Amino acid sequence: MLTPSATNVLDTPEGAWSAAELRQATKACAEHLRREGVTVLATRLDNGPAWVVVDEATRSSGVVHVPLPLFFSDAQVHHALRAAGADMLWLPATGDIPGVQRNFAGLVQVREQRLPCTAKPMLPDGTRLVTFTSGSTGTAKGVCIGAAQLDMVSRSLGHAMQSLHIRRHLCALPLAVLLEHVAGVLTPLARGATVILRPLSALGLAGSSRFNPAKLDATVRETRPHSLILLPQQLRAWTGWLLSQGLRAADSLTLVAVGGAPVGAANLLAARAVGLPVYEGYGLSEGGSVQTLNLPGSDRPGSVGRALPHARVRIADDGEIEIAGALSLGYLGEPASPDTWRATGDLGRLDEDGFLHVDGRKKQVLITAFGRNVSPEWVETELHQQPEIAHSVVLGDGEPELGAVLWPSSPSIDDAALARAVGRANAPLPDYARIARWIRGRAPFLAENGFSTPNGRPRRSAIARAHAELLFPTSAATPPTP
Repeated sequence: MLTPSATNVLDTPEGAWSAAELRQATKACAEHLRREGVTVLATRLDNGPAWVVVDEATRSSGVVHVPLPLFFSDAQVHHALRAAGADMLWLPATGDIPGVQRNFAGLVQVREQRLPCTAKPMLPDGTRLVTFTSGSTGTAKGVCIGAAQLDMVSRSLGHAMQSLHIRRHLCALPLAVLLEHVAGVLTPLARGATVILRPLSALGLAGSSRFNPAKLDATVRETRPHSLILLPQQLRAWTGWLLSQGLRAADSLTLVAVGGAPVGAANLLAARAVGLPVYEGYGLSEGGSVQTLNLPGSDRPGSVGRALPHARVRIADDGEIEIAGALSLGYLGEPASPDTWRATGDLGRLDEDGFLHVDGRKKQVLITAFGRNVSPEWVETELHQQPEIAHSVVLGDGEPELGAVLWPSSPSIDDAALARAVGRANAPLPDYARIARWIRGRAPFLAENGFSTPNGRPRRSAIARAHAELLFPTSAATPPTP
């Protein structure tokens, strides 16, 4: 929640917001929701003060907030609205979408649409937020989270980063992404710090997987944040752009947290070499976002850090990572989950100093014809540390050797350069985990062509179907489980 003593808590293109202004707009918004009898409010808003006001207002009015990313397809939006039983949808005030425009305290405007009454789904008691994950299939799944869990994680992050004296955080991911919501909005507001809000276009983000690092760099230099959060592909692109321009990162940065997929020690070190203070973390929506994080003074590149104060981590007998602390209440439409510990679906290990190392998804492990278990993400992490390779998917379940579908980081990169990159990636790997054959992908891995999820993760089954016969022409490769 907002700290009463905070002064300027939002930095927007239109100017700074004081804590009093945010409280005023939040109160007006909450009163409107109560008058209208709203119980589940869905929003599809760009990064900006309206999003923060709505989120604060739903909390104070007891309304469930269902934030939807702008990159969701129309089909995904309709599914989420039906599944959550939303009775109202708020959209940007501009545009040709029909609806009623609302102005709260003269500070924030939204366009309001009443939704048809539908049967209310099963929501666990205490649900404050429904965040939709976009996994490897097109149907997003709603994770129900309570206010207590959100507060626990934000307090834990604030405590862990207290010595860094972060006073300005730039939201570089969509606010509808749970990690940015918790770590980029709730945590700074609870500590009286300033949240810097810029439209996604100013952050270089377009759709789910298009990113212009030059735009982000310009915004960082203009706003001078102390911290921000990135996905691995953003980090790699920004690092490469800085190198190509002969530049170093803005000197205001104290912490650049990165997560969402494996990063790789080489990528971290390359980013640090151009002045990006990068530290890798790990978490999932079912655990309230982030559970572990490397930090200055407690850092082991190649790991995802130690458990944060609110979290506990252990490894099951079969190697699966299990977490406890700030667990979600359950899934939308399902009974509340009473678990104390929750399986993550990820394989990993804890080293002697308590740093967590993630080896890949349990369900995606490939078993070669020689009986070797190989996590494709392990090999892909090595491939992604080569500057010539933008995307890769490793295949080979039931095959005597592994293959990879590659997409280059630039159209000018020829097959000879890709071959050299694969050779470098293979060097540190054991023989059974090396790429023996590879092909250039038919198309980049994008949500628009079905080769990635809306949040940029590769759709392995779709990529396998489109490439397996080319990669393994003498056998019918079995597509991996989505």
